[in-house]
Amino acid sequence: MLNHPEVTAQALSILRSGANFQWYVIPLLALVAYVYAHEISIGNWKAIAGGLALYMVHWLCEIINALIQHFSGHALWTVPTGTAFLLLVGVGIEISLMFSIAGLVLCKTLPEDTNMKIAGVNVKFLSAVGMAAVFSIIELFLVQTPTFVWVYPWWGALPVFVTVYIPFFLAAAYCYAWKPKAQITFIGTLFIINAVMLYVFAGVLKWI
Repeated sequence: MLNHPEVTAQALSILRSGANFQWYVIPLLALVAYVYAHEISIGNWKAIAGGLALYMVHWLCEIINALIQHFSGHALWTVPTGTAFLLLVGVGIEISLMFSIAGLVLCKTLPEDTNMKIAGVNVKFLSAVGMAAVFSIIELFLVQTPTFVWVYPWWGALPVFVTVYIPFFLAAAYCYAWKPKAQITFIGTLFIINAVMLYVFAGVLKWI
């Protein structure tokens, strides 16, 4: 038995529709642009890489979630209402913009020495897991509202924590510490994969 299976049809009815657009999206876009412009102005390329790494993983997860909806009938998580613009079945523009800078936030908290260990554990790993826990707790609140739904009963805080948020923030933390070539390779590869998948599955096949 599914949790609120009706939300899938609700989400699909507003998918990439401008009917619910709200003007607050424009200042949100401006704020994200400002954040990245500021980091560029001070030459904080490592943090920019961390932010973009998380954002690329975010989009990969959202595409996979939308494909799960296509093939099974229901996504793991769904946004049926409350968004000004639904990008994919499980992500509104507000969530996506937040994730566009979430990696930057994590990188700002990392110490200068990213090889430092606490109780024998690398600080990058600890920071990523800690931030993932915070976001999982926030999601526990979101699913109590009508705007965000876990559709399958076995999908909950622990699966989200392990399979979504930990990879998100590990990507940000470790990409932050990599050499520029590795950063560019990781971000560029994921960008190409995401772009091709969106073009094929959303643009050509209309699956997501």
